Amino acid sequence: MGLFHSLDDVERHALDAERTTETPGLLQGLDPRIKVIGLLALIIAATSTHSLLTLSALFVIAVLMALVSNISPLRLAQQVWLGVLLFTGAIALPSLFLVPGEAIARLPLLGWEISGQGVRSAAFLLGRAETSATLAALLVLTTPWPHVLKALSSLGVPDAIVAVLGMTYRYIFVLLRTAGEIMEARRSRIMSRMNRSARRHLLITTLGALLGKSLTLAQDIHTAMIARGYRGQVRLLHDFRTRGRDWLFLAATLLVPASIYGLRL
Repeated sequence: MGLFHSLDDVERHALDAERTTETPGLLQGLDPRIKVIGLLALIIAATSTHSLLTLSALFVIAVLMALVSNISPLRLAQQVWLGVLLFTGAIALPSLFLVPGEAIARLPLLGWEISGQGVRSAAFLLGRAETSATLAALLVLTTPWPHVLKALSSLGVPDAIVAVLGMTYRYIFVLLRTAGEIMEARRSRIMSRMNRSARRHLLITTLGALLGKSLTLAQDIHTAMIARGYRGQVRLLHDFRTRGRDWLFLAATLLVPASIYGLRL
């Protein structure tokens, strides 16, 4: 049942994200092209700053933008911050002991020294990852995925890359649904508990069947798209319009990295 729960969680998360893009808020009302450029500028600022104070300010700005876009910090904590903390924290942890510098503490029992420079390096890595991931999540949570793809295409991103991103997003759900159907069919034909060897054999054969069905389905989808006129470009029923508040948002977001470079923060 774990696979079905995971499938339901993924679909529920996607539907919830789609509903968030339709709620009133600051970022939801902006031109997607302006939003992509502005948030990318803030991400560049977060990854290039050499000041922890500036990095903390950028993180606060990201949280404030989430609040005025009706995205709660609790949601960001569950969907972004915790995962980034666990993954990046595992990478940053050794720097506490390996980066040379003045010792500020000692690990009990093991006696390993924690350097101030190591703490600073770990803080930069975590801060940059959390801030960048938060800004990227704001783009996805406030913009329908087709609008993101069209904005990327409008900004000069090659059609091949846009097509790969669009197909990957759609195919994740197709692949999960196909895997769920295969496992359900297997489970309905098994009458008794299997031993470890049989479970390994079942897993291998299931993966092989999933790969075969995936390749066949991918070819069928591509043929159907070509037959319906798809040429790698994202087309929507309405065009983007840039208004005064879009230019204000763009100017404000571009001013941040410009200030960081100009003042060497």
